[in-house]
Amino acid sequence: MFTTQMKTLTPIQLSFEQQAQKNQQQETIPFQDIFQTAVKDAYQKEKELEQSQYLLATGQIDDPHTVPTIAAQAQLSVDLMVQLRNKALDAYNELMRINL
Repeated sequence: MFTTQMKTLTPIQLSFEQQAQKNQQQETIPFQDIFQTAVKDAYQKEKELEQSQYLLATGQIDDPHTVPTIAAQAQLSVDLMVQLRNKALDAYNELMRINL
């Protein structure tokens, strides 16, 4: 016949406490690191674009269709960095408008 064990039910509050402990144990990313990562990524993508354009201009690249793809990636990384900056400035301005 079927023999299965039944798990004991844990109270909801206990499961929330366990989840909170897991969240605290996970490493958090400082706010500054988000911007540093975005800047480094944009810089890296620009370098890749320059390298691929050089290879295309000198005829050393086998697949020229990758150059527009790399250019789009570089543009997206710059756009992301600009949007992060804009959101940070908006948040700062909003904090400065708060009256204490």
